[in-house]
Amino acid sequence: MRIALVILIGIHGIIHLFGFFKAFDVLKFDIISQPISRTFGIFWLLAFLLFATTITLKTIQSKFWWLVGFFAVVVSQVLIFNYWSDAKFGSIANVIILFAIIIGYSGFNFQQKIKAERRSLFENSQFKKQAIITEEELVGLPSIVQKWLINSGIIGKSHISNVHLTQELQLKMKPEQTNWNYGTAEQYFIIQPPAFHWNINTEMNSILSITGRDKFEAGKGEMLIKLLSLIPIANVKNDKKINQAALQRYLAEIVWFPSASLSQHLKWESIDDYSAKVTMEYKGAVGSGEFHFDEDGSFKKFVTMRYRDSNATKPTKWTVLATKSEIHNGIKIPVECEASWELEEGEWIWLKLKITDIQYNVKAMPVPGPKI
Repeated sequence: MRIALVILIGIHGIIHLFGFFKAFDVLKFDIISQPISRTFGIFWLLAFLLFATTITLKTIQSKFWWLVGFFAVVVSQVLIFNYWSDAKFGSIANVIILFAIIIGYSGFNFQQKIKAERRSLFENSQFKKQAIITEEELVGLPSIVQKWLINSGIIGKSHISNVHLTQELQLKMKPEQTNWNYGTAEQYFIIQPPAFHWNINTEMNSILSITGRDKFEAGKGEMLIKLLSLIPIANVKNDKKINQAALQRYLAEIVWFPSASLSQHLKWESIDDYSAKVTMEYKGAVGSGEFHFDEDGSFKKFVTMRYRDSNATKPTKWTVLATKSEIHNGIKIPVECEASWELEEGEWIWLKLKITDIQYNVKAMPVPGPKI
């Protein structure tokens, strides 16, 4: 789609040179029958230059390409109105380009929203030099949880205040979907107070882009998903089911920053030799889940009963399974996972993710990475 748009803008821009050439008698063209003054000839050249600049900015993925493109369309359409009989069909190209510009602006606006929300989240986090984690802090936790934390390598390291990570994703939007949609995501966590901010960029049917943002802050969850960064598909907030679901997601994802399991907001209970239940209560939101480990204390899976969306009448079994673990920043974490829902008709593996980068205790707000 991007290549097709660039080609359209390029051809449309070059056509504007004909008006300039006719005005200054550079070349003879029968395409434009009306006489063109040199003043209007300059504007035909200006339109070409604006479209050429738009292509350049679009090619290098500048976030402001749409702004130059908008001025190009305005100048072009004014010229078309003045030379309607010869240039009227150029309006079709301008309409298509204008639609792309609206989408580009919507993506830019969505990106600015993400930046503002992250800035607020970052400013509200309590970042300070953290104390070193000792084995004494693990006393009282279920033995398998202690084994997991020791095995992860957090002993002797600082407590984690915040996390910034990027992911590659494969998604299935519906249980009956056969092909995977591919996308990228970026996520930011803070531990005190507990919160996360996640944004995604993917494509549907390899044509239509979908952007989304999930967040959990002050005990409340929010979900916003847009088609082409423009048309809302889902926009849910101030909902108890979503609050709980977001909190449970936070619990599942502390495996990427294990020291968060020592938070005062978490209560652990032993289930058996290889599993433990954790409950979190924060600002009115309450949720729980079960962590399962192998005999070495490596994380295997997280299981909970979770609402799929705000319209669900009852929670569904939700599982996050670790498929590969690695050591990053000296800490052993799952870097590849699968998330699934257990439906009446069978298991729906709807997400596969791979962590491509993870950083702890960042001191400046990360700039959103995925292009929208």
